Amino acid sequence: MPNYVLQVNGRQLQVTAEPDMPLLWVLRDLLQLTGTKYGCGVGICGACTVHEDGRAVRSCQLTVSAAAGKQYTTIEGLSSDGSHPCQQAWLEEDVAQCGYCQPGMLMTAAALLRKNPKVSDAEIDLELSQHVCRCGTYQRIRKAVHRAAREGSKA
Repeated sequence: MPNYVLQVNGRQLQVTAEPDMPLLWVLRDLLQLTGTKYGCGVGICGACTVHEDGRAVRSCQLTVSAAAGKQYTTIEGLSSDGSHPCQQAWLEEDVAQCGYCQPGMLMTAAALLRKNPKVSDAEIDLELSQHVCRCGTYQRIRKAVHRAAREGSKA
């Protein structure tokens, strides 16, 4: 099996894997970064969302061979101590119920706010409509994104 060098959460890591192994499984099984979740395996639910060079992508749809040479951030790398404005807002707004989809939602929200810190309800709804939350906490998610935008602008 080939070796690949990946940039994950600011660290350069080497993995040995089949070229078509999804990045999701590299993160979870080989690197033990289990915050990124498996949901559907076909890129629909968003539970596996990570940042690739700062933009939100579905890790179940990327192969390790395609991931080599790019920078990735997982939910574990968003902040080392949970202080990222999105993480704090999720807690303050009591967003999570079961919590399974939340890492993907948080990663999408963080990428959205990096791109546009003055985000509208319509933009939040559009971005996060690409995620599935079985608990239906969408209204609290929207409030949390707005809170994170406010708190992030103060930093």
